[in-house]
Amino acid sequence: MSEYDSMSREFGWDDEIQHDGSAFQTLPEGDYHFTVKHFERARHSGSEKIPPCNKAILTISVRNAGASGDVLTNLFLHSKFEWKLCQFFTAIGQRKRGEAMRMNWGQVPGATGICHIGVRKWTGSDGKERESNEITEFYDPDDAPAVQEWTELPQEKSTPWSTGNF
Repeated sequence: MSEYDSMSREFGWDDEIQHDGSAFQTLPEGDYHFTVKHFERARHSGSEKIPPCNKAILTISVRNAGASGDVLTNLFLHSKFEWKLCQFFTAIGQRKRGEAMRMNWGQVPGATGICHIGVRKWTGSDGKERESNEITEFYDPDDAPAVQEWTELPQEKSTPWSTGNF
């Protein structure tokens, strides 16, 4: 759950605002443990490459020994992307490779697995070069690479200062 989910609300036209948000940071390309933080059902209205279809918008928390963050990804419920749906449900343990299965979206929030994060570069409408993260692959647990888990650095214990002790 993001820091805003518990406080999420609509603003009135005259409301006071103050939170600047946090700076967006692109994660380095690599393999990461993931947890599905949020799942939303939506509809893709169609584009040049993808016909109109249902889609799942996933907020995925990723982490490895060097970095952590959130990545949004869409899973299109269309036969052109059946391979990606199979990859995802295999990665979270709901499916074995090669088996047919009924997608159980109720078990998606909180599901975990390992994925590969890539860096996608594009030019914005303002002409500026931009980049963002994308999930390029969800790994089968049987074939997933070893990924070192993110660990918080232990905080140094401060020694209480006493007058006269040096």
